[in-house]
Amino acid sequence: MFREQDYRAPSGFPSLLFFLVVGVLSFGAILRGAAGNMPGVSILGVLAFLACITSLGGLFVVNPGEAKVLVLFGSYKGTVKNSGFFWANPFLTKRTISLRVRNFETQKLKVNDSGANPIEIAAIVVWKVVETAEALFEVDDYVKYVQVQSESAVRAVAQSRPYDSHTSGEESLSTHTEVVSAALQQAVHERLARAGVEVIEARISHLAYSPEIAQAMLQRQQASAIIAARYKIVEGAVGMVENALELLSQKGIVTLDEERKAQMVSNLLVVLCSERAASPIVNAGSIY
Repeated sequence: MFREQDYRAPSGFPSLLFFLVVGVLSFGAILRGAAGNMPGVSILGVLAFLACITSLGGLFVVNPGEAKVLVLFGSYKGTVKNSGFFWANPFLTKRTISLRVRNFETQKLKVNDSGANPIEIAAIVVWKVVETAEALFEVDDYVKYVQVQSESAVRAVAQSRPYDSHTSGEESLSTHTEVVSAALQQAVHERLARAGVEVIEARISHLAYSPEIAQAMLQRQQASAIIAARYKIVEGAVGMVENALELLSQKGIVTLDEERKAQMVSNLLVVLCSERAASPIVNAGSIY
């Protein structure tokens, strides 16, 4: 496995000045040798001038948020991450790699959740390169590698949880967004660690049932909501009836036998739990 090495490149300004001075002197030696019929001096001047021109090819600039990976005849020599103007062996291949934070959105993937329900899901992944040697040499194309592995992580997380929770405390994709985001970030990080990439954030950007079951699942959600609402209504109605019977008994307003209590409870529950307003019937005679 390739590991990043720091390459200490000298500043380019003294090197540039040195090569310019040597170049001027070598050019002067060429002219002097030609004028004085001294071929040896001219040859040395030409060689020195060519060496200076070749050495100028070793000058390079590292912009902020970038790095230069240096390779000599297929051998990795190191990485320059500090921004500035530098000089290195002109025969070194200098490959630029961005260290800036990047983000991309995965395609809308159609997968099955843990309940085998087809859903559509997409995510946004924020990442950056932290190990330049791994990014360039461990994988063929680290940008494409990030995209493919991120989609793989999204599929894995989507298949491990249901779209919606049907029991208390169950983690689902739609309700536990923070938990799902943390799991997604961890899954993406594990897949991208080999490429020298750090995952800063990963969040779901799109989540929906597939069109073929969307209507049925909407009805299911509506039914669940109605059942939950009815449960609360009945629970409250029972408490109100219990309170009414207790007050009637304590204040001695009326004495009811068990049969009349049951009838009163039934009537009150109908009134309290009905979706429509009750239409009372006034009894002017005896209740018996």
